[in-house]
Order: sequence, then C-alpha cells, then structure tokens
Amino acid sequence: MSIRILLADDQTLVRSGFRELLERSDGIEVIGEVADGRAAVERTRADQPDVVLMDIRMPVMDGLEATRTIAADPRLTDVRVIMLTTFDLDEYVFEALHAGASGFLLKDVEPDELRNAIRVVAGGDALLSPSVTRQLISEFVSQPGHSRHTPAELEELTEREREVLGLIAAGLSNREIAERLIISPATAKTHVSRILLKLDARDRAQLVVIAYQSGLVKTRPVTS
Repeated sequence: MSIRILLADDQTLVRSGFRELLERSDGIEVIGEVADGRAAVERTRADQPDVVLMDIRMPVMDGLEATRTIAADPRLTDVRVIMLTTFDLDEYVFEALHAGASGFLLKDVEPDELRNAIRVVAGGDALLSPSVTRQLISEFVSQPGHSRHTPAELEELTEREREVLGLIAAGLSNREIAERLIISPATAKTHVSRILLKLDARDRAQLVVIAYQSGLVKTRPVTS
C-alpha cells in the first residue's frame, strides 16, 4: 500500500518539484496539492493523507497554525506532518514541533533524504534526523529570556522512563535504546509507549521538545 502525501506550499514551482520527485518514488503517492494552510486542514480532513508536507509560511493560515489544528483533531491522529522550511534554524520550526509536527526538512533536501523522511514518519516514528532538528531545539531553548517549562506529568515518570526520555532526546531509536540499557527492543518500545501516554505527547518529536524545555536534557552553549 502506497504512502499517501498531501503537498501544502504557496509556491507552485515548489509543489510541482516535490510532486515530480515523489511520483517517481516507489510506494509513495501524491494525492493532492494546496496553496494555503486553511486548505491544507480542509483537504487533510477530507482525504486523511498519511503525511502532509507543510510549508511554514503560507497565506490565509500559516503552516504552524495548520499543523496545530491537524494535531488537535482527534479524527486525524494517524496523520503526520513534516514541516518544510528554507532556513535550518527557523524559530517557527520549534513551535511546529511543539504543536505536533513530526519533524522538519529544508526545501533543498536531497531526494533520497526526502523519501526516507516520508517513510520514517509514515511508519509512526518521528523525524529526528538530520541532527539539525535537535540542534534547533537546543539552541532555541538556550536563548536568553526563554522560560523553562516542566510539565507536572514529568513527575509521573519512573527513573527508568526518565532515562529513556533522555535517550530519545539524543535521537536514539528503540533498538539503540535497548542496546544502551541492555534491555530487549520490546521493553524499550513499551517504555516509549508509556512515556508518550504519560506526557500526552503525539510522537517522539514532542518528547524531544519536552526533554529540552524541561531541562531534563541540558542544552549546549550556542556557538557562532
């Protein structure tokens, strides 16, 4: 079964470029294109694509608000959003991850990386690679004046679950977490599922945000 993609970008050339690329990819089907965020929400509700490639800056409703709306709709829990941006350190991307996006890609992404990203996200994982996603979060929350927020639910995590959350924030997969903690992959997956449930997080991307924003994972100093 093909992965169904909706393209949301206000630039016709960008949409046509992505469509041409993806339609030559095995197991991926582009089901439509829209040029603004409101249309993206409406089309997502109507067609329920597996993945929405969402531009951040669009008219009528921007990609951030569209992502937040999609993520908050209980009918769209299986829809995943990948944000598209021209800048690798865009402050709106952090907000998009917090709102429910599963990751982000630069618009000049290599074809193979785009295809892999779509397959990763459609498979239920969060797009935490390339490492620029974690770099973005780390730099954003370490900026002067950015307040630290620790959700009360974090206190419900066991010591092991906190350890697993830290490894998720470092970008480790379930298999890598299992190897690091010397547990079975099934046990690692169970820990991740429980953390998602306790923190009411949509996917691993939101767990990374929580881990950094709460201070559970320490940020690195921003270098020029």
